Amino acid sequence: MSTEISASTDTTTRYDRRATARILAGLARPGLFAAHRPAGTMRFEYTATELRPEPGSHLTFSQRLYLERFMRPCPADAVTSASHRMTWVDSAGIPNTGFYRDDGPGPVVPIAARETLLALWRSIEENTGLADRMARLDATALAVLAGTTTDHEPLDIFRVGVESASRALAQHALIAAQTPYRTPGEFACGLRDSGIFTAVATRWFWELQASTYRRGMIPVSLRAEPGGSVRYTAESIATLRAMKEATITDAHRVMARATTEEGLTVPAAIARYHDDLDLISRQYALLPPGEQPSCPAAVVHRDSGANYSVLTEVVRRFVEVFTDLVPCCEPVAVAAREDIGAGPAAAEDRVFYVPDMTCKHCVRTIGGVLESMDIRVVDIDLDSKRVVAEFRSPRNRARAFEALRDGGYNPVGERPEPLRPGSPG
Repeated sequence: MSTEISASTDTTTRYDRRATARILAGLARPGLFAAHRPAGTMRFEYTATELRPEPGSHLTFSQRLYLERFMRPCPADAVTSASHRMTWVDSAGIPNTGFYRDDGPGPVVPIAARETLLALWRSIEENTGLADRMARLDATALAVLAGTTTDHEPLDIFRVGVESASRALAQHALIAAQTPYRTPGEFACGLRDSGIFTAVATRWFWELQASTYRRGMIPVSLRAEPGGSVRYTAESIATLRAMKEATITDAHRVMARATTEEGLTVPAAIARYHDDLDLISRQYALLPPGEQPSCPAAVVHRDSGANYSVLTEVVRRFVEVFTDLVPCCEPVAVAAREDIGAGPAAAEDRVFYVPDMTCKHCVRTIGGVLESMDIRVVDIDLDSKRVVAEFRSPRNRARAFEALRDGGYNPVGERPEPLRPGSPG
């Protein structure tokens, strides 16, 4: 490899998925992760709350609302919901929200998946060889990443890949009863060997995975195959394809209107319609007509006579570390606090933080939830994740937090440690 990783001689910010795939693969070889350090037993106290579906439905109100607004044409019966939402504090001291089902492997999967994510984030940051290769990226390569990816910075892109693997594992645990796997480690290995992580990367789109994960729902079913592997059902594949095509069509429609009827340039159109195009849809809006999107991490490259992809490396290490950490994670259920009073809210209770508020769509959603409860929103700052609102009482504040959690957000009273990167809204 040369001293600089380059895509071409053009340094103008540009959209190029193939070049992005080559750049990321060049960075990830000869290794993406530093050595994993074994962990001792870790005890995690968690609080579980049973999800309450609407009458005559298996989905909650917020799940149904999201399904109808953003998952067309997915039918309700294609979606599986969690039975419980859980909250806990991870080993980094950061509050988390996750989901599980009574008929699945339980709360240990979200906890161990989160610990695996933290371990691999540290591993990426400690890889001095990777740091050196990132430092040697030339201006052309940086321009391609800036024009093509949502996160731009190579370190953040790789961290997002780990985060996506963590979500995929925890989310598919909601349908673990449809598989022949009976332990969390066996389940993770089974999903890896069956190609489910690859299916998520190629058939889903980012917003669908992030938003359904945060709402405790999954829009696919699995079928067991001879030999012990699992696959998506034909109906699930068709539904995922239809949702992805609808998202691409919407993105192209917004872009076409802006660049023809309104006469805007592409950069001006993206700037004006950022909220409508929102993250992954913005990337789809830039796809040439007729071209299907490919996940850059899933592209297979030939290296030293062998096939290689970034996705394969991330999944391999994720499952390896997860199976190592699962026996070390000890979930302990604790009762939820019930000492929330009805008196006036203290001045300091006006301020809280939402670590998974990552885009303007999140800001609108959080503000809308509070305002729908007649809570005046004073300020929402996206950069600091800080929200200031006028609560009427501690109980009113607690109920607002509960409503936000129903929408997939995780409000906390104290400023959390910085999280990079989060999921889109």
